[in-house]
Amino acid sequence: MENDNSRRSFLKAGLASTSLALLTGTRANALSLKNPGRDAGDARYIGQQGRHFVMVLDLRKCIGCQACTSVCKVENNVPTEQFRTFVTETEVGAYPDVRKAFLPQLCNHCEEPACVPVCPTGATFKREDGIVVVDNTVCWGCGYCISACPYDKRFFNKRTKTADKCNFCAQRVDAGLLPACVETCVGGARIFGDLNDKGSDVYKILHSMPTTVLKKAQGTKPQVFYIGLDSKVVELFDTTIDLDDIVKKNEGVEREWMKVAGEVENHG
Repeated sequence: MENDNSRRSFLKAGLASTSLALLTGTRANALSLKNPGRDAGDARYIGQQGRHFVMVLDLRKCIGCQACTSVCKVENNVPTEQFRTFVTETEVGAYPDVRKAFLPQLCNHCEEPACVPVCPTGATFKREDGIVVVDNTVCWGCGYCISACPYDKRFFNKRTKTADKCNFCAQRVDAGLLPACVETCVGGARIFGDLNDKGSDVYKILHSMPTTVLKKAQGTKPQVFYIGLDSKVVELFDTTIDLDDIVKKNEGVEREWMKVAGEVENHG
């Protein structure tokens, strides 16, 4: 019992100090921070004006081959045992009616990203074309954005010692190419394009077929959409809660990114 109490006290203390640092640090810094790349008008930081890039994942065509996982690591020089995108494999149904189900996962490039308002350096931001990026020359690896992401799609890059995640292969998109995972998908399950272009495949799909997003209740408005996502897989994903989430809920410190976002908006 004493060990349980000590563990609980430790978690509470850690949560309290982290939350305080997050909120006070953001108040002091993030409201007035600038990003050197954007200030210089670098197109890589500004993005493609007038465009809105999204991705559609057609799970009817995904075979779980992990080609997307492999090519992403090569294209973006992702360290061993770390991933910007991957495909979760599970089983749905009850014997004897059991089948494989695959769930490709990556940064959702949210319209209201939880990671942006908590960044105390301005390293994480959303380009004008909707792509959410991390400037690892500005990031100091505090981990606030990693904790704030409701989808657990950010990680601490072992090589750069900074936050890392999928960036829709912005370096390729800016050169007129498709993200590496889309170009390599053998089943054609990944569709990428400009939602503002009514002639694009993504526009036609999203205006003609039922799609869903992960963790819609979080309010971040994900821009990665799924076709044919099994409700059992969604349930499994949505109910996966780690210890940190449980402690936050017990202590009433939920969705702190929304509080910080409100402060940024109120203070300009």
